[in-house]
Amino acid sequence: MTTDPIADFLTRVRNASLAGLKVVEIPGSNTKRAMTQILFDQGYILNYKFEDDNKQGMIKIALKYNPSTKVPAITKLQRASRPGLRKYSSSTEMPRVLNGLGIAIVSTSKGVITNKEAKKENIGGEVLCYVY
Repeated sequence: MTTDPIADFLTRVRNASLAGLKVVEIPGSNTKRAMTQILFDQGYILNYKFEDDNKQGMIKIALKYNPSTKVPAITKLQRASRPGLRKYSSSTEMPRVLNGLGIAIVSTSKGVITNKEAKKENIGGEVLCYVY
């Protein structure tokens, strides 16, 4: 059992991407499902599938690569808020990742959303990770 399931999610995706794997399997949770949906909507992963069993379920993620150069679409996944040091941000001080080219995934009262959506809806929250 891991003490930080979000860091485990990010590490599994990062390692699979660097190893050139096509599919990675991750134990599921509601936050991980929302983060997977955001990565798909923003174009960082090719596809995903939620498999429910009698326990927590699994998430299968098909990673995305450049067809000609085989470079992964996700170049960096960085954990921002940790269990030992939480990082919160108001809507006015929402972080810009790579000068607006990347995204930050934020846990808010409206659910897990990107930093751009949080700024547009004028809500703050805990900054979970940076993706670019």
